[in-house]
Amino acid sequence: MTLDHRWKDGFPKIGIRPTIDGRRRGVRESLEDQTMNLAKTVAELLSSELRYPNGEPVECVIADTCIGGVAEAAAAADKFKKAGVGLSVTVTPCWCYGTETMDTDPSLPKAVWGFNGTGRPGAVYLAAVLSAHAQKGLPAFGIYGKDVQDEGDSVIPDDVKEKLLRFAKAGLTVATMRGKSYLSMGSVSMGIAGSIVDERFFQEYLGMRNEYIDMTEFVRRIDEEIYDKEEFAKALAWTKENCKEGADNNPEANATSREQKDKDWETVVKMAIIARDLMIGNPKLAGLGFGEEAGGHNALVSGFQGQRQWTDHFPNGDFMEAILNSSFDWNGIRSPFMVATENDSLNGVNMLFGYLLTNTAQIFADVRTYWSPDAVKRVTGHDLDGKAAGGLLHLINSGAATLDGTGEQQLDGQPAMKPFWEISSEEAQKCLDATSWRPASLEYFRGGGYSSDFLTRGGMPMTMSRLNLVKGLGPVLQIAEGYSVDLPDEVHQTLDDRTDPTWPTTWFAPNLTGEGAFTSVYSVMDHWGANHGAISYGHIGADLLTLASMLRIPVSMHNVPGDQIFRPRTWGMFGTESTESADFRACANFGPLYK
Repeated sequence: MTLDHRWKDGFPKIGIRPTIDGRRRGVRESLEDQTMNLAKTVAELLSSELRYPNGEPVECVIADTCIGGVAEAAAAADKFKKAGVGLSVTVTPCWCYGTETMDTDPSLPKAVWGFNGTGRPGAVYLAAVLSAHAQKGLPAFGIYGKDVQDEGDSVIPDDVKEKLLRFAKAGLTVATMRGKSYLSMGSVSMGIAGSIVDERFFQEYLGMRNEYIDMTEFVRRIDEEIYDKEEFAKALAWTKENCKEGADNNPEANATSREQKDKDWETVVKMAIIARDLMIGNPKLAGLGFGEEAGGHNALVSGFQGQRQWTDHFPNGDFMEAILNSSFDWNGIRSPFMVATENDSLNGVNMLFGYLLTNTAQIFADVRTYWSPDAVKRVTGHDLDGKAAGGLLHLINSGAATLDGTGEQQLDGQPAMKPFWEISSEEAQKCLDATSWRPASLEYFRGGGYSSDFLTRGGMPMTMSRLNLVKGLGPVLQIAEGYSVDLPDEVHQTLDDRTDPTWPTTWFAPNLTGEGAFTSVYSVMDHWGANHGAISYGHIGADLLTLASMLRIPVSMHNVPGDQIFRPRTWGMFGTESTESADFRACANFGPLYK
């Protein structure tokens, strides 16, 4: 069975709008080829550099003609609507009539590239049309190359290319979320505010629906065998072969029997299949007489409450979450699912942001402990150095992190987390081999189950992010770029044993800037807004900043270099001295994208 049916409705396309000076009798005619060629060049760049979550190249749709006036602008808008365009890029080498040629669709993220050439005033049009966008309340991203190019130059400069790609990745993320669902499996876990699903936020900021099931739906589907039994047999056999069971840390008097452990394995494998079917449906169920269940909830992301009503009685959801969040399972290597532990919907959103921006699996973790150099020295006798010299954050949760987070995949010979189509079967196996499945601590999980246990390899660039809701303010994003860090085995073990050693650990050292929340590692921990964080491979803070501005979500802390910040041009109208403060004012002024 293929899981590609989750993308059966396709993906949003990028609309390319070549705008032109509408004056005839020589002016427009002289610019037709150059303008359309510029559009084709941008389309080729985006299609060659970007991919959808299923691995296929991103599709671009170019307007049928250059846009010299409102009639052609309307024709392009009509074509884009029919073609499923989710964002637009306007390109021009010349002056055009701003309000007559601009994209006025309020829901489409939009950018304008005004060619920096002396032959025609593309920069003048760029300034004029961005002014029109600001005046009409339609924020647009302005792109203007630093260096003058010769007329007819078909090369896209590196600085322009960087902004085009950053805009496109964020815009595709916005468009992909639109109309999809967050599936809440259960309700609020242990009083965690992030698992209080805020429908207004999802609907007005992300354009997403909210779907809900009670956790008893898992019991019903298990008891009534509403799952593919052939797939279950295949999945259980694969699990027994590839998911090695680790040591049981429970006291022998309280340890679960071998018979019960085997039953728990069967239950957690069924839970994984059922959770996937709940999210995206399963055509196979229709043939088994379960037509309603076959449809699923069109969920791009979900969360499982688990604690405590489920886990006090049934095996925990760690295996289900970890396997779904990974890029491989019994059906082979495939795109990961996004499943938030403890139904923390806000952390689930951050996982979704990171996934759609990078096409890679995401780590869900507690931001559990700040270890200062002095504390590490006192406890282990070890002096932290290198990237860890200022201290470490211990990222660890109950075994639901993606197995990609082991760092056993490689990119240019270094540990990495990659899109599924770049992962080899050998790399997937290494991730599995680096993970043990420890019988759950019965102190936490009275119903038993299994938690993944691995140690993330050091040296990976990573970005940790968190979305918070503040009454009276709304959503606020936090971003911290940094690196995973290796510790000597005995040092890791000593520190790990002070918490629950049956769970996966990532040692994270954020990059320090000496400013704001990034004056020290302690300050990063002290400013973090919640108990969870979503961790993505790579330094994607700049992409997150661009995405947040499209969604009108301000960013309260980040360590992204200033020259990488790319927001709509009108953000500068709210102040240039403090871009962080201006961001808050701009987001408040324009309000949510889908208000």
